[in-house]
Amino acid sequence: MAPSKGKTPSAPEAQVKEESFEAILAKLQRIVERLEQADLDLEESLQAFEDGITLSRKGQMMLNAAEQRVELLLKDGRLQPLDPPHGE
Repeated sequence: MAPSKGKTPSAPEAQVKEESFEAILAKLQRIVERLEQADLDLEESLQAFEDGITLSRKGQMMLNAAEQRVELLLKDGRLQPLDPPHGE
């Protein structure tokens, strides 16, 4: 049987390994440093900016997923939220 269309990832997608949040932050930092040096031409600057936006979105998605996991754990009663320090 032929594989159904749209259900299997393409070869490049299948080979892409999910990056850690820390790796994404490190890449973003390098992009910021490159942009701050101001020695890139316009096209290189735009590409770096685009790469940064893509990484930023990936990182935000990871943070959102982590937040949802924490909320589920708290909701299920497996963890209890810490009481805020007195005076706050």
